[in-house]
Amino acid sequence: MKKSLIYVLLSTVLFSLMEIALKAAGNQFNPIQLNLIRFTLGGLVILPFAAAHLKKQHRRIQLADWKVFSLTGFLCVVVSMTLYQLAIEYGEPAIVAVLFSCNPVFALIFAYLILHENVSRTDIISLILSVIGLLVIVDPFKLTDPLGIFFAILAAATFGFYSIMSQAASLRVELDGVVMTSFTFIAGALELLVIILITKLPPVAAAMRSVSWLKPFAAIPILTNVNLPNLWILLFVGVAVTGGGFAFYFLALQEGGVTMASLVFFFKPVLSPIFAFFLIGENISLPTIIGVAIIIVSSLITLYGYRIDVKSSE
Repeated sequence: MKKSLIYVLLSTVLFSLMEIALKAAGNQFNPIQLNLIRFTLGGLVILPFAAAHLKKQHRRIQLADWKVFSLTGFLCVVVSMTLYQLAIEYGEPAIVAVLFSCNPVFALIFAYLILHENVSRTDIISLILSVIGLLVIVDPFKLTDPLGIFFAILAAATFGFYSIMSQAASLRVELDGVVMTSFTFIAGALELLVIILITKLPPVAAAMRSVSWLKPFAAIPILTNVNLPNLWILLFVGVAVTGGGFAFYFLALQEGGVTMASLVFFFKPVLSPIFAFFLIGENISLPTIIGVAIIIVSSLITLYGYRIDVKSSE
Protein backbone atom coordinates (compact mmCIF):
# COMPACT_ATOMS: atom_id res chain seq x y z
CA MET A 1 0.00 0.00 0.00
CA LYS A 2 2.85 2.40 0.82
CA LYS A 3 4.37 1.98 -2.64
CA SER A 4 1.06 2.59 -4.42
CA LEU A 5 0.42 5.70 -2.28
CA ILE A 6 3.83 7.10 -3.28
CA TYR A 7 2.95 6.53 -6.95
CA VAL A 8 -0.41 8.24 -6.40
CA LEU A 9 1.23 11.23 -4.70
CA LEU A 10 3.87 11.72 -7.43
CA SER A 11 1.33 11.34 -10.25
CA THR A 12 -1.11 13.73 -8.55
CA VAL A 13 1.47 16.50 -8.12
CA LEU A 14 2.61 16.23 -11.75
CA PHE A 15 -0.94 16.06 -13.16
CA SER A 16 -2.04 18.99 -11.00
CA LEU A 17 0.56 21.18 -12.70
CA MET A 18 -0.68 20.28 -16.20
CA GLU A 19 -3.16 23.12 -16.77
CA ILE A 20 -0.73 25.68 -15.33
CA ALA A 21 1.98 24.44 -17.69
CA LEU A 22 -0.38 24.55 -20.68
CA LYS A 23 -1.45 28.05 -19.70
CA ALA A 24 2.21 29.09 -19.50
CA ALA A 25 2.65 27.80 -23.05
CA GLY A 26 -0.06 30.28 -24.06
CA ASN A 27 -0.89 30.47 -27.74
CA GLN A 28 2.55 29.34 -28.88
CA PHE A 29 1.37 25.91 -30.05
CA ASN A 30 -1.56 24.36 -31.84
CA PRO A 31 -3.29 22.04 -29.32
CA ILE A 32 -2.82 18.95 -31.52
CA GLN A 33 0.80 19.93 -32.17
CA LEU A 34 1.35 20.18 -28.43
CA ASN A 35 -0.21 16.74 -28.00
CA LEU A 36 2.21 15.29 -30.56
CA ILE A 37 5.27 16.90 -28.96
CA ARG A 38 4.46 16.05 -25.36
CA PHE A 39 3.52 12.40 -25.98
CA THR A 40 6.56 11.87 -28.21
CA LEU A 41 8.79 13.26 -25.46
CA GLY A 42 6.87 11.40 -22.77
CA GLY A 43 7.16 8.07 -24.57
CA LEU A 44 10.86 8.52 -25.33
CA VAL A 45 11.81 9.59 -21.80
CA ILE A 46 10.19 6.46 -20.34
CA LEU A 47 11.66 4.19 -23.05
CA PRO A 48 15.00 3.46 -21.26
CA PHE A 49 13.08 2.42 -18.13
CA ALA A 50 10.73 0.31 -20.26
CA ALA A 51 13.76 -1.36 -21.92
CA ALA A 52 15.22 -2.14 -18.49
CA HIS A 53 11.93 -3.70 -17.39
CA LEU A 54 11.79 -5.80 -20.56
CA LYS A 55 15.37 -6.99 -20.05
CA LYS A 56 14.59 -7.95 -16.48
CA GLN A 57 11.59 -9.98 -17.67
CA HIS A 58 13.63 -11.53 -20.54
CA ARG A 59 10.93 -10.20 -22.84
CA ARG A 60 10.96 -8.72 -26.34
CA ILE A 61 8.30 -6.62 -27.99
CA GLN A 62 6.46 -8.69 -30.62
CA LEU A 63 4.21 -7.70 -33.51
CA ALA A 64 1.17 -8.74 -31.46
CA ASP A 65 2.27 -6.27 -28.77
CA TRP A 66 2.30 -3.43 -31.30
CA LYS A 67 -1.31 -4.24 -32.14
CA VAL A 68 -2.14 -3.69 -28.48
CA PHE A 69 -0.08 -0.47 -28.35
CA SER A 70 -1.79 0.85 -31.47
CA LEU A 71 -5.17 0.39 -29.77
CA THR A 72 -4.20 1.91 -26.41
CA GLY A 73 -2.24 4.68 -28.17
CA PHE A 74 -5.24 5.54 -30.30
CA LEU A 75 -7.59 5.61 -27.31
CA CYS A 76 -5.25 7.70 -25.15
CA VAL A 77 -3.29 10.06 -27.41
CA VAL A 78 -5.50 10.41 -30.49
CA VAL A 79 -8.96 10.27 -28.92
CA SER A 80 -8.93 11.15 -25.21
CA MET A 81 -6.08 13.66 -25.12
CA THR A 82 -7.25 15.35 -28.34
CA LEU A 83 -10.69 15.78 -26.78
CA TYR A 84 -8.95 17.12 -23.67
CA GLN A 85 -7.03 19.70 -25.72
CA LEU A 86 -10.25 20.67 -27.51
CA ALA A 87 -11.94 21.10 -24.14
CA ILE A 88 -9.18 23.49 -23.04
CA GLU A 89 -9.41 25.29 -26.40
CA TYR A 90 -13.17 25.90 -26.12
CA GLY A 91 -13.67 25.98 -22.34
CA GLU A 92 -12.10 27.23 -19.13
CA PRO A 93 -8.97 25.24 -18.19
CA ALA A 94 -9.86 25.12 -14.47
CA ILE A 95 -13.33 23.66 -15.14
CA VAL A 96 -11.91 21.25 -17.72
CA ALA A 97 -9.36 20.03 -15.17
CA VAL A 98 -12.10 19.35 -12.64
CA LEU A 99 -14.42 17.62 -15.13
CA PHE A 100 -11.60 15.48 -16.48
CA SER A 101 -11.01 14.32 -12.91
CA CYS A 102 -14.36 12.51 -13.16
CA ASN A 103 -12.72 9.82 -15.33
CA PRO A 104 -12.41 7.37 -12.36
CA VAL A 105 -16.21 7.22 -12.30
CA PHE A 106 -16.16 5.93 -15.88
CA ALA A 107 -13.11 3.74 -15.13
CA LEU A 108 -14.91 2.02 -12.26
CA ILE A 109 -17.93 1.33 -14.47
CA PHE A 110 -15.75 -0.08 -17.25
CA ALA A 111 -13.72 -2.09 -14.69
CA TYR A 112 -16.95 -3.71 -13.52
CA LEU A 113 -18.18 -4.40 -17.07
CA ILE A 114 -14.86 -5.45 -18.68
CA LEU A 115 -12.61 -6.76 -15.89
CA HIS A 116 -15.47 -7.88 -13.61
CA GLU A 117 -13.83 -6.14 -10.65
CA ASN A 118 -15.90 -5.97 -7.48
CA VAL A 119 -17.39 -2.60 -6.58
CA SER A 120 -17.59 -2.20 -2.80
CA ARG A 121 -19.95 -0.02 -0.82
CA THR A 122 -17.11 2.37 0.08
CA ASP A 123 -16.25 2.69 -3.65
CA ILE A 124 -19.82 3.71 -4.45
CA ILE A 125 -20.06 6.18 -1.54
CA SER A 126 -16.68 7.67 -2.44
CA LEU A 127 -17.60 8.08 -6.11
CA ILE A 128 -20.95 9.71 -5.28
CA LEU A 129 -19.25 12.19 -2.93
CA SER A 130 -16.57 12.91 -5.52
CA VAL A 131 -19.15 13.68 -8.20
CA ILE A 132 -21.01 15.95 -5.76
CA GLY A 133 -17.76 17.74 -4.93
CA LEU A 134 -16.90 18.17 -8.60
CA LEU A 135 -20.40 19.54 -9.35
CA VAL A 136 -20.06 22.04 -6.50
CA ILE A 137 -16.75 23.25 -7.95
CA VAL A 138 -18.02 23.47 -11.54
CA ASP A 139 -21.43 24.97 -10.57
CA PRO A 140 -23.45 23.66 -13.57
CA PHE A 141 -26.05 26.44 -13.21
CA LYS A 142 -23.46 29.02 -14.24
CA LEU A 143 -21.90 27.23 -17.20
CA THR A 144 -21.17 29.48 -20.18
CA ASP A 145 -19.07 27.16 -22.38
CA PRO A 146 -21.18 24.06 -23.21
CA LEU A 147 -18.84 22.94 -26.02
CA GLY A 148 -15.85 22.91 -23.68
CA ILE A 149 -17.89 20.98 -21.09
CA PHE A 150 -19.02 18.48 -23.74
CA PHE A 151 -15.44 17.80 -24.87
CA ALA A 152 -14.23 17.55 -21.25
CA ILE A 153 -16.85 14.90 -20.37
CA LEU A 154 -16.03 12.93 -23.52
CA ALA A 155 -12.32 13.17 -22.68
CA ALA A 156 -12.99 11.86 -19.16
CA ALA A 157 -15.15 8.98 -20.43
CA THR A 158 -12.67 7.90 -23.10
CA PHE A 159 -9.72 8.17 -20.68
CA GLY A 160 -11.58 6.00 -18.18
CA PHE A 161 -12.16 3.45 -20.96
CA TYR A 162 -8.51 3.68 -22.01
CA SER A 163 -7.30 3.11 -18.43
CA ILE A 164 -9.25 -0.12 -18.16
CA MET A 165 -8.33 -1.32 -21.65
CA SER A 166 -4.68 -0.61 -20.88
CA GLN A 167 -4.90 -2.56 -17.62
CA ALA A 168 -6.61 -5.47 -19.39
CA ALA A 169 -4.04 -5.40 -22.20
CA SER A 170 -1.21 -5.27 -19.66
CA LEU A 171 -2.47 -8.49 -18.05
CA ARG A 172 -2.96 -10.11 -21.44
CA VAL A 173 0.50 -9.42 -22.86
CA GLU A 174 2.19 -9.56 -19.42
CA LEU A 175 3.76 -6.10 -19.60
CA ASP A 176 3.91 -3.69 -16.67
CA GLY A 177 2.68 -0.10 -16.47
CA VAL A 178 6.00 1.51 -17.46
CA VAL A 179 6.35 -0.58 -20.63
CA MET A 180 2.69 -0.12 -21.55
CA THR A 181 2.87 3.63 -21.02
CA SER A 182 6.03 4.18 -23.05
CA PHE A 183 4.99 2.18 -26.10
CA THR A 184 1.40 3.42 -25.91
CA PHE A 185 2.66 7.01 -26.12
CA ILE A 186 5.03 6.22 -28.98
CA ALA A 187 2.35 4.37 -30.96
CA GLY A 188 -0.22 7.09 -30.26
CA ALA A 189 2.22 9.84 -31.28
CA LEU A 190 2.95 8.04 -34.58
CA GLU A 191 -0.79 7.71 -35.25
CA LEU A 192 -1.27 11.39 -34.44
CA LEU A 193 1.61 12.31 -36.77
CA VAL A 194 -0.12 10.48 -39.63
CA ILE A 195 -3.33 12.41 -38.95
CA ILE A 196 -1.41 15.72 -38.83
CA LEU A 197 0.25 14.94 -42.18
CA ILE A 198 -3.20 14.19 -43.65
CA THR A 199 -4.45 17.62 -42.51
CA LYS A 200 -1.62 19.17 -44.56
CA LEU A 201 -2.91 17.70 -47.83
CA PRO A 202 -4.34 20.67 -49.83
CA PRO A 203 -7.83 19.15 -50.46
CA VAL A 204 -8.16 18.10 -46.81
CA ALA A 205 -6.90 21.45 -45.49
CA ALA A 206 -9.31 23.34 -47.76
CA ALA A 207 -12.27 21.22 -46.64
CA MET A 208 -11.39 21.74 -42.95
CA ARG A 209 -11.04 25.51 -43.39
CA SER A 210 -14.58 25.62 -44.78
CA VAL A 211 -15.94 24.45 -41.40
CA SER A 212 -15.58 27.13 -38.71
CA TRP A 213 -14.76 24.88 -35.73
CA LEU A 214 -12.30 22.80 -37.79
CA LYS A 215 -10.23 25.76 -39.01
CA PRO A 216 -7.65 25.56 -36.17
CA PHE A 217 -6.94 21.95 -37.17
CA ALA A 218 -6.28 22.48 -40.87
CA ALA A 219 -2.62 22.03 -41.86
CA ILE A 220 -1.55 21.45 -38.24
CA PRO A 221 2.08 22.54 -37.68
CA ILE A 222 4.70 20.15 -36.33
CA LEU A 223 7.81 22.17 -35.38
CA THR A 224 6.45 25.72 -35.43
CA ASN A 225 7.63 27.69 -32.34
CA VAL A 226 9.76 24.77 -31.16
CA ASN A 227 12.69 26.95 -30.13
CA LEU A 228 15.04 27.64 -27.21
CA PRO A 229 12.72 30.09 -25.31
CA ASN A 230 9.90 27.49 -25.38
CA LEU A 231 12.15 24.52 -24.66
CA TRP A 232 11.63 24.54 -20.89
CA ILE A 233 7.84 24.35 -21.10
CA LEU A 234 7.99 21.60 -23.74
CA LEU A 235 10.37 19.57 -21.60
CA PHE A 236 8.28 20.07 -18.48
CA VAL A 237 4.99 19.15 -20.19
CA GLY A 238 6.49 16.28 -22.17
CA VAL A 239 9.04 14.77 -19.79
CA ALA A 240 7.76 15.54 -16.28
CA VAL A 241 3.98 15.83 -16.57
CA THR A 242 3.29 13.45 -19.46
CA GLY A 243 6.10 10.93 -19.06
CA GLY A 244 6.39 10.92 -15.29
CA GLY A 245 2.75 11.62 -14.45
CA PHE A 246 1.32 8.83 -16.60
CA ALA A 247 4.04 6.33 -15.66
CA PHE A 248 3.38 6.82 -11.94
CA TYR A 249 -0.38 6.66 -12.57
CA PHE A 250 -0.18 3.27 -14.26
CA LEU A 251 2.24 1.98 -11.66
CA ALA A 252 -0.39 2.96 -9.07
CA LEU A 253 -3.03 1.24 -11.20
CA GLN A 254 -0.90 -1.91 -11.41
CA GLU A 255 0.11 -1.87 -7.74
CA GLY A 256 -3.19 -0.88 -6.12
CA GLY A 257 -5.93 -1.38 -8.72
CA VAL A 258 -8.51 1.02 -10.13
CA THR A 259 -9.70 2.34 -6.77
CA MET A 260 -6.23 3.31 -5.56
CA ALA A 261 -5.19 4.84 -8.90
CA SER A 262 -8.45 6.82 -8.97
CA LEU A 263 -7.16 8.82 -5.99
CA VAL A 264 -4.92 10.69 -8.45
CA PHE A 265 -7.96 12.32 -10.03
CA PHE A 266 -9.73 12.83 -6.70
CA PHE A 267 -6.75 14.76 -5.31
CA LYS A 268 -6.05 16.65 -8.55
CA PRO A 269 -9.01 19.07 -8.14
CA VAL A 270 -7.71 19.75 -4.64
CA LEU A 271 -4.12 20.53 -5.63
CA SER A 272 -4.77 22.28 -8.98
CA PRO A 273 -6.50 25.37 -7.48
CA ILE A 274 -3.85 25.57 -4.74
CA PHE A 275 -1.00 25.47 -7.27
CA ALA A 276 -2.85 27.97 -9.47
CA PHE A 277 -3.24 30.32 -6.50
CA PHE A 278 0.43 30.26 -5.50
CA LEU A 279 2.02 30.00 -8.95
CA ILE A 280 -0.15 32.19 -11.20
CA GLY A 281 -2.29 34.12 -8.70
CA GLU A 282 -5.71 32.64 -9.54
CA ASN A 283 -8.37 33.19 -6.86
CA ILE A 284 -9.91 30.23 -5.04
CA SER A 285 -13.70 30.67 -4.86
CA LEU A 286 -15.93 29.53 -1.98
CA PRO A 287 -17.61 26.78 -4.10
CA THR A 288 -14.13 25.47 -4.94
CA ILE A 289 -13.19 25.31 -1.25
CA ILE A 290 -16.46 23.49 -0.39
CA GLY A 291 -16.07 21.09 -3.32
CA VAL A 292 -12.46 20.38 -2.41
CA ALA A 293 -13.50 19.58 1.18
CA ILE A 294 -16.10 17.08 -0.09
CA ILE A 295 -13.51 15.45 -2.38
CA ILE A 296 -11.05 15.12 0.52
CA VAL A 297 -13.72 13.28 2.55
CA SER A 298 -14.40 11.08 -0.48
CA SER A 299 -10.70 10.26 -0.85
CA LEU A 300 -10.40 9.39 2.84
CA ILE A 301 -13.32 6.98 2.47
CA THR A 302 -11.58 5.37 -0.52
CA LEU A 303 -8.37 4.95 1.46
CA TYR A 304 -10.28 3.47 4.39
CA GLY A 305 -12.05 0.99 2.11
CA TYR A 306 -8.77 0.06 0.41
CA ARG A 307 -7.12 -0.55 3.79
CA ILE A 308 -9.96 -2.86 4.84
CA ASP A 309 -9.62 -4.79 1.55
CA VAL A 310 -5.87 -5.21 2.07
CA LYS A 311 -6.36 -6.50 5.63
CA SER A 312 -9.07 -8.91 4.45
CA SER A 313 -6.84 -10.29 1.69
CA GLU A 314 -3.97 -10.73 4.18
